[in-house]
Amino acid sequence: MKEFWQDLKQSIRTVPDFPIPGIQFRDITSLIENPLAFNKALVDLTNVAFQGTKIIGIESRGFVFGAPLARDMDVPFIMARKPGKLPNETYKKEYQLEYGTATLEIQKNTEILPDDKVVIVDDLIATGGTALACAELVHANWNVPKENILVVAVINLTDLGGSAKIVAEGYKVKTLIEYEGE
Repeated sequence: MKEFWQDLKQSIRTVPDFPIPGIQFRDITSLIENPLAFNKALVDLTNVAFQGTKIIGIESRGFVFGAPLARDMDVPFIMARKPGKLPNETYKKEYQLEYGTATLEIQKNTEILPDDKVVIVDDLIATGGTALACAELVHANWNVPKENILVVAVINLTDLGGSAKIVAEGYKVKTLIEYEGE
């Protein structure tokens, strides 16, 4: 029998100077490629998201973690995608990135109720812009109270302040691994 993976942080590869000099890129592909680490991450995410009634995965790495999480919890999986990828009318939220703007969309015909407990899943929280945009999209268009929206991620880059920003806006955040100035 294989030993169960204990330390998820060991499974994250750090790539120096990617995509630009000075950046310490946290590469989750090494975690996903290790079945024991990937399973451990999914089990741990399920434990922090256990009360969710809807799971939203943020394109694209949020799909990798969100879809199996929704399956394990037996709840619907909803995709938050880049523009032009969904076939039905969408609600859109534009947000700022370090290098410009981006947009997330969720289909208008998606069934999200105001009393749902919505869990938004992504691989990493850096500046928090993407996760916050998704949370605001759900709050504004489906009237889900902020306290019923939880953002979960495998990695939190705490020194960039994204999770603190999300919490300051009234949403909840849970992450599995934290990096600060490393």
